[in-house]
Amino acid sequence: MFGAKSIDKDKYISLIAENKEMMYRIAFGYLHDETKALDAVDEASYLGYVNLSSLREPQYLKTWIVRILINECHKILRKSKREFYVDEIPENSRDFGEDTVHLKLALNNLPEELKRIVILRYFGGYTICETARILEIPEGTVSTRTRKALEILRVEFSD
Repeated sequence: MFGAKSIDKDKYISLIAENKEMMYRIAFGYLHDETKALDAVDEASYLGYVNLSSLREPQYLKTWIVRILINECHKILRKSKREFYVDEIPENSRDFGEDTVHLKLALNNLPEELKRIVILRYFGGYTICETARILEIPEGTVSTRTRKALEILRVEFSD
């Protein structure tokens, strides 16, 4: 079923199991709904498996799966035709206490391109390089947008 350059079934299942929590945090960052996030992770895992033979570079399997996940999140958002609201912070993120509501509002007020960076970098735990690869933008752009997003959030919290 899989070509010589492709990933075998066991390796794929292992990668998904190792990264399911991170994938959930990313999906939750986009969808802000536990059920929808779990559905997105499941669908992305399934689509990745079904289309595994189309993966050109096996070393980028994790990045490829995250891109499938992001596309699935966008598909779910289009179907629900809702705005992007931050209703809840993923359970695995640190406890923000009283500032949680303020953080949610601040994240919601970020422009979409900055929000994507924050979600991948801080909820997904991706590096600048990995984030750039996932979003198909230069590393310098990721770095600049990260600084810009953090500056906006700093201003929000200094009020």
